[in-house]
Amino acid sequence: MMKFFFTLGDLLTYLVPFPRWRENLRVVQLYDFRRKYRALRHAFPNLSFRHVKMVKGGWNIGFIVDRKYVFKIRKSFDGGPRVDKIIREKRITDAFASVSPWRIPKIDIIESDGLTFYKYDFIPGKNLNRYSRRTITRRRDQWGRQIAEFIHAIHHSDPAQIADLKTGNGDGWNHNDICNNMIVDPKTMDIVGLIDWEYSGWGPLQTEFDNTVAFSHAMRQSGIQRVIINEYKKLTK
Repeated sequence: MMKFFFTLGDLLTYLVPFPRWRENLRVVQLYDFRRKYRALRHAFPNLSFRHVKMVKGGWNIGFIVDRKYVFKIRKSFDGGPRVDKIIREKRITDAFASVSPWRIPKIDIIESDGLTFYKYDFIPGKNLNRYSRRTITRRRDQWGRQIAEFIHAIHHSDPAQIADLKTGNGDGWNHNDICNNMIVDPKTMDIVGLIDWEYSGWGPLQTEFDNTVAFSHAMRQSGIQRVIINEYKKLTK
């Protein structure tokens, strides 16, 4: 649906009488998405692009293609530091691939038509914070234990290959946007994946506990944070 509205918005810019205004709308308001989508299709001519879902969040827009691959790119792309952020995220996910109890993206960096994308396999499922408060409350013991196990595994890991990325005060690695990005398998109702590591970094443990409910009223009201903390304490005894 989002791709439809962006496409419609792009078509409507042709009605804007001044070229500078048209360009501003396309680049700033629509994230120059048409150019990015065209570059993506040039890079992967063998993909069908029959089913494409567009998503946006944080610094990025993304295209989920045929429910097989996710391609992400910065909303406002001009090279330089934004490419560095993509490389940083790849380094972190590579470092934690063997540590995480959940599936995390294996990122490939793709260059096409002067743009830099990153690609990873689509993880099927439903975002945990999209479930109702009632469901989260009913599943909080199961999910709280799984989240505690994940946080414990990541926070107690200190991969040497990303030691240079440790900045600021802290006592371990955090995902830092965990509330928004946990993927649940609707068949088993287990958490199976965690995406979008762009905000991850070295920090205090309490910050990660806070992040588990930071962006969802349903998560906060469910009482799952209390379960997460209690389950975490069991792991540290």
